[in-house]
Amino acid sequence: MYMRKSLTKRLFLFAPLLYLSLTIISCNTTKKIKYFQDIPDSGRLKTIIGANYLEPTIQVDDILTILVETVDPTATSMINSGNISAASSQLSSMGSGTGALPLGGTSGGYLVDKSGYVNIPVLGKIKLLGLTTSQARDMLDSIAFKYYKDAAIIVRFANFKVSVTGEVNRPGIYVMPNEKVSVLDALSMAGDLTIFGKRENVLLIRDNLDGTKTPYRINLKRSDFISSPYYYLRQNDVIYVEPNKAKAAVTDANQARTYTIAAAALSLLIIIATRIKY
Repeated sequence: MYMRKSLTKRLFLFAPLLYLSLTIISCNTTKKIKYFQDIPDSGRLKTIIGANYLEPTIQVDDILTILVETVDPTATSMINSGNISAASSQLSSMGSGTGALPLGGTSGGYLVDKSGYVNIPVLGKIKLLGLTTSQARDMLDSIAFKYYKDAAIIVRFANFKVSVTGEVNRPGIYVMPNEKVSVLDALSMAGDLTIFGKRENVLLIRDNLDGTKTPYRINLKRSDFISSPYYYLRQNDVIYVEPNKAKAAVTDANQARTYTIAAAALSLLIIIATRIKY
């Protein structure tokens, strides 16, 4: 009876310590995976200055959706027929839940050649390299004015894609329905980071017009990256999420478990073989 009371008393004293230990472990785990850790949980929240959005410029090998709308649709059918696949793909992506399409199949539109030109029926061969889509629209509008009365020009990227790879739930290449896409948008489309994603050291790789690439490190635990020039993505950007130490530990543990099972199976086979022999 005395021993039972003593054991109960010890368990009663041990329970708060166990709860405190579990709480500390839980808080530590939350801290490792939480975004924007420099923003307080309560009280007056600080104001974050957003990044200046710069329209992406047209690059070599981009595919553009170029539509010329007039009162008579048949008058511009030759131009618009090259955009059927691209336009339908964009409409499908706008109606989908993710807002983006994984890359697959071919898309219609006008290809920007190695010299930066686009060859459009009726309008001719026009250089659009380095222009934004709004600047390209204004240029095409001035040219279309010679052939069509009261024409409305639409210019959009048909292949504005970004790659999200590494420790995310749905890695892949995503074609965006619009040009204004942020790092958070792309990560959301990829299903967010896994528990093993390294949130303080996400790598973004960006193509430059001269063919070089610029790497940039993003710390998702700090809110100041929202103000950086790399917050908004450009076509062909690559986001790579590195694995953390926990992923390496789990991998090592799985390998050790596999080796242990293999060793046990081998030992069992040796024992069976020995007994059969004798």
